[in-house]
Amino acid sequence: MKNTVNASSPQPGDLSAHSAILTVDLDALVANYAHIRALAPGVEVSGVVKANAYGHGLAPVGRALASAGCKTFFVADTVEGATLRAALPDAAIYITNGLSLNTGPAARAHALRPCLGSLAEIEAWRHEAKHAGHALAAALHFDTGLSRLGLDAAETAHLIAEPRLLEGIDVTLVMSHLACSDEPAHPLNARQLGRFKTIRAAFPSVPASFANTAGVLLGPDYHFDLLRPGYGLYGGTPVEGKPNPFRPVIKAEARVLQIREVTAGDAAGYSATWTATGPRRLATLSAGYADGYFRALASAAGGGRVFIGGQYAPVVGRVSMDLLIVDISDHPEHMVRRGDLAELIGPHVSLDEVAARAGTIGYEVLTSLGERYKRLYTGAAGPTES
Repeated sequence: MKNTVNASSPQPGDLSAHSAILTVDLDALVANYAHIRALAPGVEVSGVVKANAYGHGLAPVGRALASAGCKTFFVADTVEGATLRAALPDAAIYITNGLSLNTGPAARAHALRPCLGSLAEIEAWRHEAKHAGHALAAALHFDTGLSRLGLDAAETAHLIAEPRLLEGIDVTLVMSHLACSDEPAHPLNARQLGRFKTIRAAFPSVPASFANTAGVLLGPDYHFDLLRPGYGLYGGTPVEGKPNPFRPVIKAEARVLQIREVTAGDAAGYSATWTATGPRRLATLSAGYADGYFRALASAAGGGRVFIGGQYAPVVGRVSMDLLIVDISDHPEHMVRRGDLAELIGPHVSLDEVAARAGTIGYEVLTSLGERYKRLYTGAAGPTES
């Protein structure tokens, strides 16, 4: 019997079946990478692609950066590392969260490099190398003021005094992480730099890495041998209050499901937090907090806005799990129709604007983008979908 396709079923490439679309401009991503390289000539630039490449898609972003010359990547854990390894068999892949309990075999199997941040992790990786029968690559992660991960001052002193603790480990990087790089005048930046220089002096032949995106902008003293940009690659503003030198990478859109007329006294959304003061036209969009459009963007909290039909429309009422409502009363009637797409984040409603209106940071906005978005990739290797 011949197979048939139901004409009412979504067809490949048919975006009308998708209520929310996330477009990732890989050319913009690559341009941001090139801009960072230009800021530090002669210094290697890696790609931080943890958290599903900040919500953009780990494998597509990894491949795009590799095509631009990126050879070194940072992920959070071995699961992300294994996923990236399948896409980039020859890349150097570091695990920023270090060597968690019982993850040594997986890290070794996928040729991942843990950022060892304690004597216990060093011992575990040395044990793994003994099982492998050869030295295993890793970074040494030192805490210089963040008090999060990394060898503390006592462990650092012990390790430097006892280099035999590194037998069986091929130390390919020494690193630390800035706590206040997005505040250029903060005195901790200079204190951390001084501490890191002292530590680096004990490993003079090993490449060193210290700067994230904002750290790059602190100047050459912070660059060392390898930069670790993340947020800037994805178009975020690294230092609040200063012009953003990076191109936006994503555009998030939600479809208009319904348009309705309301009159004075009609409420919209849960708990009736918004009430019409006169005749209004409202559009209900197919996105909500399950898609990363935060509840804090509700009108009662100061309000988000979307761009549709050539102009802005404010959010009214509360954002719910799958839906949000915007006021299109000021739009000519023919400019917004059922099925149209409204820009939630993009060239007209920037990532940083959304973050500010939600009372958070762009990092959280990006990493909260839900799985229901149809992800489209443009540029670099050509349009693709996932």
